[in-house]
Formats: sequence, C-alpha cells, structure tokens
Amino acid sequence: MLQLYSAGEKRVTCDGDLTTALLPPGTVWLDLNDPSKAEEAFVERVLGIAVPTRDEMVEIEPSSRLYQDGDTVVVIASLLAGAAEATPITTAVSFVLTPTHLVTIRYAAPKAFELFSAHVERSPTLCTDATMTLIHLLDAIVDRMADVLEGVGAEMDNISKSTFRRGGSRTQRMTNAALQVLLTRIGHVHDIVSKSRVSGVSLARLISFLGSTLDPKGTKEHLDGLAKDVSSLTDHASYLSGNITFLLDAALGLINIEQNAIIKIFSVAAVIFMPPTLVASIYGMNFKNMPELNFHYGYPMALGIMVCSAVLPYQFFKSRGWL
Repeated sequence: MLQLYSAGEKRVTCDGDLTTALLPPGTVWLDLNDPSKAEEAFVERVLGIAVPTRDEMVEIEPSSRLYQDGDTVVVIASLLAGAAEATPITTAVSFVLTPTHLVTIRYAAPKAFELFSAHVERSPTLCTDATMTLIHLLDAIVDRMADVLEGVGAEMDNISKSTFRRGGSRTQRMTNAALQVLLTRIGHVHDIVSKSRVSGVSLARLISFLGSTLDPKGTKEHLDGLAKDVSSLTDHASYLSGNITFLLDAALGLINIEQNAIIKIFSVAAVIFMPPTLVASIYGMNFKNMPELNFHYGYPMALGIMVCSAVLPYQFFKSRGWL
C-alpha cells in the first residue's frame, strides 16, 4: 500500500494503474507499506531513485545500512513491531531522504507509523519539509519505544507482585499451571526488551549518521535530543533486562521449592511406613518358637505397635515444622 502525505492536505492512498500516474503536487512523505512491484516502480519513476527491495533490506549487512548516494540519504533501521501482541518482532524499515521527499519502505506495521500518521493529519505542519518530517517520525518512533518500555516495567511489577507477595500456606502456593503462566509472561517481556534494545542500538547508529550527513542548520538540536533519548532508553532496557533475569531466577527457584516439597512428602511417607513394615515383616516370619504366636492379644498388640511406630515419626516431623 502506498500512502502520500503533504502539508495542509489529507493523506492519499494510491491505487489503480500507476504506470502513467503522476505524483500529486506538494507531496512530501511517501509511505510504502508492504508495497507491490507496481508501487515500487511508481516511486522510482516519479522520484528517480532506487527503492530498496525487501530482499535487499534483509540481506544487507548492518554495517552497510547507512549510506549516501549523491543528494539521497538511505538509512535502514531495525524497529520493534507487534509489542502489544504475543509475538513481537524486529523488522527492517528503510528511510530514503531526498532534498524534497521522504520515502519509507516497511513490511510490517510498527505502531509509531500509525500514531505519527494520525498526528500528521491533525497537525499538517509536521509534514512541510522532508528532513523535518523524518526527524518528527523518528521522534514518534522513540516515543513509542519509551511507551513500550514503560508498559514492560508495569508488567514486571505485576509479575513481581504475583511472585513474591504470597503466603506460605499450601493454598497460597503457586500451582504448576500458574508457574507455567509466570514463565510465559517473563519470556514475553524478555522478548520485548531484547528487541527494544536491538531497535535502540539501530536507532542510535541511524541518528548518529544523520547528524554527520544532514545540514546541521535546524536539525542538530533535534538530532542531539533524539540521541540522548535513545541512549537513556537503551540504558533503561538494560536495567529491565537485569530485573527480568532476577525474576526468571526467582521463578525457577519457586519451581525447585515446589519440587522439593513434593519429594519431601514422599520421603516423609517412606519414613513413616518403614517401622510398621518392619514390625509386620518380623511377625510374618514362620519360625516355630515365637512367643507371641500363642499370646491371646498378640494380633492387637502387633497392630498397636505398627500404628504407634507410624504416628510417632509423624508427630516428630510435625513438631519440627517439616510438614
């Protein structure tokens, strides 16, 4: 899908026959979202530039994703997409900046693009200049990254509360299903944080390259501010990553405690039934001279000894708090 943005105008979605179509006057931003071959050819024809294809965006080395071809600056960043879904991903997004136009090529839907598109429709002045449009778009991407990390922090607080603020009684212990859900939640936030760090590193390199390539007039302060924001968010992601490691260790510790409790129950049961088994084994022997064989109360006595030998260890374990 190809959408066109210009100052003071609503966005236009291009469809139909593009082989002979012309670019509307005043167009500043061309957003290619999962473009077709015809849409790529249209942009290349009307702007006279080479649009990076999907294969080129994937195959190109990270160290070669920032380059300048004459007056055209091409930067490719790995951005986080699908953070609100179960399977967040990092997707390559290309930014092609010419003196008069900005072209973005993407094959996923980062939330920042949707938010910035709506913002442009409310404030058309954001899209009056190609360079400033790129900077405002990067600002929206950084803001979205901050929102994602803030949401991850809140989720980690909820995980921490559900993990540690529990009583020690058996009714309050976490079940196997609850522990599995806990590990799934920890894995999900770790996935988001790790991909956010990748996105942050990619954005930092992109912003640094733009700062050394673009005309510093009117852009230096914006880019410096973005660079500081990205650096802070990357540090925050590292902090969250450390907390996630702690929560994972805690969850694994809880699993070990539950497993040890189960093993302890079996061990105690074995100890409790061992003395009665010994007594029953003794009186099950077939020796000829056994005094208790002729004792009238021998059978109740043997049963009583077995019961006592089972109750006494149980009471001992109970008094020591092992049960």
